[in-house]
Amino acid sequence: MRVLARKGAIIGAVGFALVLSACGGDDEGDDGDEGGQAEGPSGSVVIGGCSPENPLVPANTNETCGGDPLDAVFSKLVRYNSDTAAPENEIAESIESDDNITWTVTLKDGWTFHDGSPITANSFVDAWNWAALGESAALNSYFFEPIEGFAEVQGEFDDEGAYIEGSATAETMSGLEVVDDRTFTITLTSPQSAFPQRLGYTAFAPLPEAFFDDIDAFGQAPIGSGPFEVVEYNENVDIQLSAYDGYAGDTQPSVQDVTFRIYTDQNAEYNDLLADNVDVMTQLPETSLAGEQYKADLGDRFIERETGVIQTVTFAPEAVDPAVSSTDLRKGLSMAIDRDLIIQNIFQGTREPATGWVSPVVDGYQPEACGEFCTYDPDAASELVAASGFTGTLTLSYNADADHQGWTEATCNSIKNATGVDCVATPVVDFATFRAAINAREMTGMFRTGWQMDYPSIENFLVPIYATGASANDGDYSNPDFDAKLDEAASAPSPEEAIALYQEAELMLAEDMPAIPMWYGKTIAGYSSNVDNVKITPFSTTDLLSITLAE
Repeated sequence: MRVLARKGAIIGAVGFALVLSACGGDDEGDDGDEGGQAEGPSGSVVIGGCSPENPLVPANTNETCGGDPLDAVFSKLVRYNSDTAAPENEIAESIESDDNITWTVTLKDGWTFHDGSPITANSFVDAWNWAALGESAALNSYFFEPIEGFAEVQGEFDDEGAYIEGSATAETMSGLEVVDDRTFTITLTSPQSAFPQRLGYTAFAPLPEAFFDDIDAFGQAPIGSGPFEVVEYNENVDIQLSAYDGYAGDTQPSVQDVTFRIYTDQNAEYNDLLADNVDVMTQLPETSLAGEQYKADLGDRFIERETGVIQTVTFAPEAVDPAVSSTDLRKGLSMAIDRDLIIQNIFQGTREPATGWVSPVVDGYQPEACGEFCTYDPDAASELVAASGFTGTLTLSYNADADHQGWTEATCNSIKNATGVDCVATPVVDFATFRAAINAREMTGMFRTGWQMDYPSIENFLVPIYATGASANDGDYSNPDFDAKLDEAASAPSPEEAIALYQEAELMLAEDMPAIPMWYGKTIAGYSSNVDNVKITPFSTTDLLSITLAE
């Protein structure tokens, strides 16, 4: 959901609780099939967007800039309820298991890709095998690790993170088997009672045969399975979608055309929102929050809700920058950050200070998981930083095409005032360039990171980000005891026992501080006078199936 940055990889079973706040404006809109025009979708809307890091391939997209459009373009086995985030079968008719190891998936009949080709069991099995194949170098390959045969397909990687040619001993995972056109089985390496709740994440999307014919071309014009199809992708400009008239989902779009317009300046996006040139802006800029200016600007056309998002600051891997590897330094810097003051001065109180690494919107959230190390204490911070022996200048890098300058500069000022360390907020031109440098292990010092949940689970805030070798483990954190606890949790016989074990794993992060928890997300979105029934999901995205044109 993605780094926030999804699936913010870089920003559910029944019972995963969500905390919802009061709303301004109408957050209770009807589904599109009730509020739309009886004759079918019509009209167009513009959603504020950002520049994807990579071509639009589901298994290689783990950030919101590409993930948000892809969620509209690709339906998966399950979808997440736009109000509660609970998983609901979409392409899947059923996902069943007697032992939580072998799962039988039966597909609904009549689903097609946007090129008219049928969606079959092979559409999933072939897509997942490609994603897991080490040679594919897919960012989301880690999500397939629980499936039997993943290690043989994944192969090995060198110290630079490059796939070692010929190291994979198989091309397909032994745990995937096609039974017939509408049925396939998934065999896991250990019992995982919560496995089906993951299957609405982008990485698990099906792919048509055309993908394998020309992967590069597909990334610029993906052929999806969802309610909207890609009409045109203009890099750094926009991603244009149109309602797919063959969509077999229960709720049909009310709007015909959707454009994700790419912005590099959130204030410019906000001005376009006020001028009705943008119809939905999912996160209003800091400047509009001051004095609650957005309420004067928008009237009741805004929405507030808690979302499964956490903002963090991550340290460069030790191999890249050993100067920031000391746990004393990391703990001291965390204690040097006055989160309350920054939230009040920069975000006008619209964030909640983070006291751990798991969002409050999921079951298993435990207050104060970070303990004293997330409490502002300049004296203790100064002592820890001094004990670390750190000298020199510390950088805190951020992508300059979004609203991060204010809080990163305030964070550096807080660190400098508390410890004397010279900290400099350092902009990188845009999100794509920023993430490319992180993935290439070229980023030194500290850098902004965030996580938007892929699915509503405590596991999703821990495993993809902090497990050894995980897809969004930007700091290359590795702790064998932490990994073992994650494995124990994944194999727990019940969700309740799994949550307790994941909570134990989270407490280990406080000792190593691989990333500094900053604050939990609250979305304050705005919309134009052109639209009604705007709904923001628990993932901080726009529900495109609920939105209608204003009458």
